[in-house]
Formats: sequence, structure tokens, C-alpha cells
Amino acid sequence: MSGQAISAQLARGEVIAEPVAVVVAHPDDEIISLGGSLARLKRLRLVHLSDGAPRDMEDAHREGFSTAREYAAARQRELYEALRVSGAAPESCSAENCPDKEVVAYLSRTTRRLADVLTQVHAVITHPYEHGHPDHDATAFAVHAACQLLRRRHTRVPPILELTSYHVRDGQIIRGEFWPDPFRHEDVNVLSHAERTLKARAVDCFVTQRAVLGEFPLAVERTRVAPLYDFTRPAPPGVAFYDLLGWSLTSEEWRRQAARASEELGLGGAF
Repeated sequence: MSGQAISAQLARGEVIAEPVAVVVAHPDDEIISLGGSLARLKRLRLVHLSDGAPRDMEDAHREGFSTAREYAAARQRELYEALRVSGAAPESCSAENCPDKEVVAYLSRTTRRLADVLTQVHAVITHPYEHGHPDHDATAFAVHAACQLLRRRHTRVPPILELTSYHVRDGQIIRGEFWPDPFRHEDVNVLSHAERTLKARAVDCFVTQRAVLGEFPLAVERTRVAPLYDFTRPAPPGVAFYDLLGWSLTSEEWRRQAARASEELGLGGAF
């Protein structure tokens, strides 16, 4: 089945029986972007690349945790409760446990491991490359690079779909929408009242993330077939949201590390 067909099925609210991987950066990304649809993925394989706990401890201390491990464990518990509330029942739920904000430092290892996972699915859904969060960008890189490794092995490659994250547009942070691409068709699923209510309950399970997730729209979920990206160049929006936050990892440094990982993996150009 093509990626476009699966994206259209999601928008129509249909059940998908084929195995599908959802690969996201943090525990909560899949709920906020696709929480109304996860229960219809009957053979869902869920993969997180980050443990959701930055080593700078700012978020952990804000929520009353004394260690990053405790904070990561809390986020994991919130995820499992949110999945239960949403009705999603993944066949598998695995994590690379890279520190939050540092997934780019583990790209070579993560990409190789992810390639093995993707041989077992008919499609994979992940983040777009939009410079919203460095871990979102790194997750997009890992999925695209893993699929490129599979092509080099002459192995069946699952189509890559994208779910929405966030990015900067005209000086504003835009959540729940893609950076506009006139050549890329978007499938839009307008959730019913019952679906929105259930998704809101699932989002509420993320108590430690309430200040962040409260800004995201719940009524609409968008997917599309992913374009090719050159991860050594700035993402399509140009401006990186995380540069505006003053984080130690800049988008320029992120791209340097992505270029290094691409070289280590024997990849090059857009993929």
C-alpha cells in the first residue's frame, strides 16, 4: 500500500490493519499530533528516540523532580496512561532513551537500529524537518536515513509519512500545521466531538507537559507523504524556533552534526 493511500485512510477515519511504525522524538508527540487516530492503527509499532528528560534539569526541577531519571520515568508513565485513554494498543513500544535535546549526537547508532525496525512495517510516520525542536529534526533525519540504508541494501522500503509538529512562520510559532508546500498534498482528519473529547483526555495525562501541550490544537490531524530533505541545509522555514530560545544546541551546530552522521553512514545529498 502506498503512503498516500495510508494517509488518506487516516484522514477518512478508517482502520489500518497493516503494520505501521510511528517514530517520534518524545513521549507525547504521537498523542498531540495523531492521538485521535492511533487506536485505528491495529498493528502499531511505537518508537521514541528521546527519553524526554533534558540533562540541564530545568524542566525536571520545574516539575519537582530531583533527577533526570525520575523525570523520564514520570513521562513514561504519562505516556502509557495516555495510550490507554486514547484506546491505542501498540504491538511494541520501544525507546532509544537519548537525552532530550541531544538526539542528534546519537544519529549514527539510532539510524542503524531504526533500519532494522522499519524492515517489519508497511509505512512509517514521523516528524517533518522544520527546525521546531532539534530532536524532531533528528528524528526526521534518522527515519529518512534508515530508509536510505534499506535502499542501499535493496530491501523493501516503507513509505514515509509526516505528522505535524511546530515551526516558525512570519515571526510566529505555528503548531499543528505543516510548513506550506504547494507540491505536497495534505490529508486532513477533522475529529468528531467524541474523538476530540477522548484526545483531550489523553493529552491531559501529560501532567508534566501541561504548559506546553495546552497551546496545540486538538480538532484537526494532518498527515502527508514526506518530501526529500537535505539535512545539511537549513530546514524549509529557514528560521529555527530553538535558536530563538537561546538553547546551547543551535541549528547551525545541529546541521554540522547531521552532516557528520550522514558521512559516517555513507549517505549524501537529499534523502
